[in-house]
Amino acid sequence: MKKIIFIFTAMFMFVFSSCTDDFLDTNTHPYQISDESLKADFNHVGAFYPTMLNNIFGDQIEHNLAHESFVRHLATPTPFVGGVNNTTYYIRWNTYWNRIYNNIMAPARQVKQIAEADGAVVFVEWANLIQIIGTSRLSAYHGPIIYSEFGSPEQDIFYDSEETLYNTWFQQLDQVLSVFKANTDYVGLKNFDASYGGDVNQWIKVANSWRLMLAMRLSKVKPALAKEQAEKAISDDGGLIEANADNWFLSLYGGPFRPARICFNWGDTRMSATMESVLVGYEDPRIENFFDPATDDTLYPDHPDWPYKGIRNGAFLVAKDDRLTYSTIDESFISVTERRMLTASDILFTLAEAALRGWNTPMTAQEYYEAGVRASFEEWGAGGVDAYLADDAKLPIDYDDPKETGDVNDFVSRMDVTVKWDEGASNEVKLDKIMTQKWISSVHNTIEIWVDHRRTGYPKLPFNYQNDSNSDWGVIPDDDFLRRMPFVDGERNNNPAGVADATEKLGGPDEIGTRLWWDTGGPNFP
Repeated sequence: MKKIIFIFTAMFMFVFSSCTDDFLDTNTHPYQISDESLKADFNHVGAFYPTMLNNIFGDQIEHNLAHESFVRHLATPTPFVGGVNNTTYYIRWNTYWNRIYNNIMAPARQVKQIAEADGAVVFVEWANLIQIIGTSRLSAYHGPIIYSEFGSPEQDIFYDSEETLYNTWFQQLDQVLSVFKANTDYVGLKNFDASYGGDVNQWIKVANSWRLMLAMRLSKVKPALAKEQAEKAISDDGGLIEANADNWFLSLYGGPFRPARICFNWGDTRMSATMESVLVGYEDPRIENFFDPATDDTLYPDHPDWPYKGIRNGAFLVAKDDRLTYSTIDESFISVTERRMLTASDILFTLAEAALRGWNTPMTAQEYYEAGVRASFEEWGAGGVDAYLADDAKLPIDYDDPKETGDVNDFVSRMDVTVKWDEGASNEVKLDKIMTQKWISSVHNTIEIWVDHRRTGYPKLPFNYQNDSNSDWGVIPDDDFLRRMPFVDGERNNNPAGVADATEKLGGPDEIGTRLWWDTGGPNFP
């Protein structure tokens, strides 16, 4: 219903902006919507925001067949394009770029012009925050992207380097927070903010939390800047998202939960083998909230008390029907009206890493780690968290694909950390524990854990069984992972000078094996 209202409002905006002053003077009906009433209700700017917010997440080929597979959360039973596709490291689809620019950057640019003209500064900075969030997710795919020159009329449009992007985002977050803090009682966002009902204080927490996450990305490439920006977020009196009551959920605006549509309507996604390995191995109570049992009880002879079965990412696949009986996501996701965007567990695990790195934090790494696990259990309504945190024996299990003979699609788990915190362990082991739990809790929102995995090497995920990378898009060694998505074909064809410059800023060839700026490949600790 909200979506219909916004479309209706936008139509009125167009109609009335087309009319002449004389026509309005002589033909205005007393019960019609006027430009003045639109402005009084902020509809002339607010109508843009649902579209922007609804496009922070992509769809099947942008997420599900990309980083959802790269980080081993969900896997496909479908051998798309003869079984050679993004999930096997041969790039067939690459469209998140278009979603971000067409549905976030373009409307944000327009709404900021309108809002600035009317002095609606909170709307301006809300749009800036959404831009920062959308483009920082996009940069996690490609590296350099178009930002400062977006909207340029020039034929050649140049990309910002990653270092420039992060410095710009930090400066813009300063401006966002300055305006938000000066307007904490502002009510203009209310009708357009399906997440927090227009509460500016909650958006302050989002902005601080996003700064913390961006800072952590730079922990190896720019450790001093990372520490400075993280501590700035941690010490800010506006706070962070550290309690589930503050979680940021994005409304679906009446649309479907896309992973549920992919899973149940199309039959194109299932539980990953790695999720089976980890959740069954740890006997994690959250499994029943994430996934439904397999519908074939012959698939899991090695763990009959845990009736779940996943598909290996990058698997050898012949026919879709072979694995449709493997575990779907939980059926409850069909009816959800919002999806998790940024939650307390995400931030608490990030704070655990910050404490581990010796940054100034109010609590210890162990305290944040355990708080992160507890917050995740609470979010998903799972019991048994005390016993789970105390377990120092259980480990992820090895995987067998019962649909194939021999060792096809099988793997021996590389993950060797238990759940219980060990203060006497090395920092690497502690970071592995933090990242493993952060990986579990990131279900259905995996861009940041994809960043974390590339940045730290944790958790120790299984490699692809089928690796179809070649010189077309770049070669990934069999004992490594895809590092980025290449620049999009539309840019290669229409902005070749910009792509050439961006490739120089990338610091390596425009290939899937080139590490992004923050993905140094070096040790996690000095």
